[in-house]
Amino acid sequence: MTGTRASVGTGGVLAATCISTLVVNANTSAVSILLPAISDDTGMSVATLQWAVTGYSLVGAAVIITSGSLGDVFGRKRIFQLGLALFVVSCVLIALANSGGMVIAGRVIQGAAGATILACGLSLLSVATTGEENLRAVSLWGAAAAVGAAAGPLLGGVLVDITGWQGLFWIDAGVAVLCMLLTYIAVSESRDPDAPRSIDYLGTVLVAITLMPLILGMSKSGDWGWISVPTVTCFAITIVAGYAFVQTERRVKAPLLDLALLRNRVLVGATIAILIGAGTINGLMYLLSLYFQNPATLGFSPLQAGLATLPATVGLVVIAPFVPKLAGKIGGRQTIGAGFALTTVGFVAVGVVDSSWKYAAFLLPLVAIAVGMGLSNGPSSSAATASVPAHQVGEASGVSNMARYVGAAVATALAATIYATVTTNQADKGKSLADALASGLGAASWVMAVFSAIGLLLAIVVIVRHRTGRATVSDSAASAAAHLHTLPTTAAARATAGAPSVDPASGGTS
Repeated sequence: MTGTRASVGTGGVLAATCISTLVVNANTSAVSILLPAISDDTGMSVATLQWAVTGYSLVGAAVIITSGSLGDVFGRKRIFQLGLALFVVSCVLIALANSGGMVIAGRVIQGAAGATILACGLSLLSVATTGEENLRAVSLWGAAAAVGAAAGPLLGGVLVDITGWQGLFWIDAGVAVLCMLLTYIAVSESRDPDAPRSIDYLGTVLVAITLMPLILGMSKSGDWGWISVPTVTCFAITIVAGYAFVQTERRVKAPLLDLALLRNRVLVGATIAILIGAGTINGLMYLLSLYFQNPATLGFSPLQAGLATLPATVGLVVIAPFVPKLAGKIGGRQTIGAGFALTTVGFVAVGVVDSSWKYAAFLLPLVAIAVGMGLSNGPSSSAATASVPAHQVGEASGVSNMARYVGAAVATALAATIYATVTTNQADKGKSLADALASGLGAASWVMAVFSAIGLLLAIVVIVRHRTGRATVSDSAASAAAHLHTLPTTAAARATAGAPSVDPASGGTS
């Protein structure tokens, strides 16, 4: 390939992958803002529509690693295109939905599509570029992911007022079609000839079977009771499926999760920290989107609610460029600990919410949570990839990416359950709806504060050694995208110097 053609080809891959990850992450972060409007149109309660959020994350957790493996075996471009096509189908299904059930079904499909687009898009980018060009390309991909996530709630709020909530999905479908055309024209096919031909389909299914009854049990525990037969049955299925998953991973040739990685203390600690961070921020954004728009509390429009959540979403991105440099000065573990300490304080502040609070009272806690998340996310992701040998960097990245989806699904379901249960109980006791909603938000925030405190404990006790990077531009981009996806940093590059380049999306070498 000539220099000109190579440049054009690289530009096409970069455009297709960056645009697609921006759209996927904007779509994901916008949905919580849309739920009240979807509820009004479909007649389904917001409590049930929570599955439009948790179902997406649940399927994403099951698919994120498998889709990368499928790309290695059957062609990264082919599977990437399949993900885009599935994304288009899901958007159209949701936009045409006349019931909440159709919206939820569309979002479940979208979870598989989004995970596939992210995993295979990053793989395509990784094999299309080398050296400094690869660092720049992956940095742009990470920046696009971060910008999409930050802009999503605002974009969703704008479109609800202009086009109705369906507008977001029609626009996303159109952009995805353009990405498909661009990929067809400008992206070359690639495979990993050394990748195992065996795909862990059973492990993928068992991840979903493990998470689904867990989330169902938590979501319905308020109605069923925590020790009722249906709830206990759900949790029992989760335990059995989880055990079956472990046994499966011990026996298959190419496991979804290499259980030997769980002996790596730093990786396990960093992965749990990532799970906690992703879970708490997703749970918070879900609750605030509902609380801000409820007529009994602040009564914001979707656009106002989108603007109101900007300090939390933009704050994560704004703090990111400074995190690698700070971690280099005081240490990764100390930076993670400081982040979780600040996040804990922010959640405690929201935990004492009162129905008389105006938006200004939420602003400082939101900023504290955003800054804290920004401090902990980047070094946690860096620790995950820098704590393993060269040949396991891709696997470590895959495990941490799965953890994000798991954290988002479980924590959002738990937060929604606490919010609804406490609100109902307080209303039944005669409190006003505003007071009951404030009590529900406060109770859920206290639980998030406990999780953040556990993250602080992990940083102190578990993540005892962590290489820090050189605070390059690529490290800053990885830090900005760390609440969405794990990208190897210069710390991982130092650890893997001299080894074959590792595809961070699938764990294969290139």
